[in-house]
Amino acid sequence: MERPSPASAALKGLCPRCGAGTLFDGLARFAPRCRACRLDFSAFNVGDGPAAFLTLIVGAIITGLAIGLELGVNPPFWVHILLWVPITAVAVLGCLRFAKALLLAMEYRNNAREGRVASDE
Repeated sequence: MERPSPASAALKGLCPRCGAGTLFDGLARFAPRCRACRLDFSAFNVGDGPAAFLTLIVGAIITGLAIGLELGVNPPFWVHILLWVPITAVAVLGCLRFAKALLLAMEYRNNAREGRVASDE
């Protein structure tokens, strides 16, 4: 199978090496390794960056939409809770899955490793 692009791997949860749909083992948790080509996903360090940025970005969008709804329609408070809590949860989890997969695929494509200081020897 042809190596997928990072965006395609992220959207479909594909292994960045072989293109098999084996990247995730849960909703937003990576599998330990690809079941098809045995690429070790635990060797990649995605970290918490995607979660922090997505929380801020999705939070800003949801807050803007909630303020717009409040100023435009002025619904009861319980409507806001029933509407925005599930939308926020789905948006963060859906975007988190994509962002983590994209970061892993980019690390694989660019052969990224931990930063090292070059010695002068």
